[in-house]
Amino acid sequence: MTRQKNNYKSFLEDNKLSFNNKDLLITALTHPSYYQERSSAEASNQRLEFLGDAVLNLIVGEYIYKNFSDKAEGELTKIRARVVCESALVMVAKKLSLGSYIFLGRGEEMSGGRKRKSILADTVEAVIGAIYLDQGLESAEKFVLKYLEDEIFYTAQGDYYDYKSRLQEFVQAWDKENVYYDLLEEHGPAHSKTFTMAVYYKGEKLASGSGRTKQEAEQKAAEEALNNNDFVQNFINEQA
Repeated sequence: MTRQKNNYKSFLEDNKLSFNNKDLLITALTHPSYYQERSSAEASNQRLEFLGDAVLNLIVGEYIYKNFSDKAEGELTKIRARVVCESALVMVAKKLSLGSYIFLGRGEEMSGGRKRKSILADTVEAVIGAIYLDQGLESAEKFVLKYLEDEIFYTAQGDYYDYKSRLQEFVQAWDKENVYYDLLEEHGPAHSKTFTMAVYYKGEKLASGSGRTKQEAEQKAAEEALNNNDFVQNFINEQA
């Protein structure tokens, strides 16, 4: 408990935050592995993560609805998906130096859990959920926009490229046969799964990617394939 109190205080001081109920923040910073190794029934951050995900989507959804009246529903959906995706939340976690404050089980810590993207992203959502319960929606909104407002505007300028469509366009410009995707693995609790999808062309695996939804994982896989210079060049050579 002493370690938790010290981490709690350091996190608040370093990030200029305040909490009325410190236990909420301590819970938000506690990964399930911390109590699993101690055979304790105390709560980890999974429930707060669930709540924080809903609050985050509401805040970002309302913000882009109000500030981008020129965008159609489909565009708003793409912008929100990009802003609340794992990579954006990991960026927030790094700004908060969040990896230094998370309570992890020894095994998880030894395996690099403090830098694991899924853990960092989930903990950001848990912190958002804790702020919402402790201080209400307005404070949660201030926190979210402090770290994601620039990302929202950057994304709204067009940085939500559909990599799946781009890869499909690239392949079908040369060949009628298209790429296809397949699930490699999924792990995590039902409300917070991580999916790994692979993209294939004529039976050959091009790349893989992970995300909080199958669609996000497919986008990551397509992006990786397009960034694979060997694949792109070999494909062009084969069609020439």
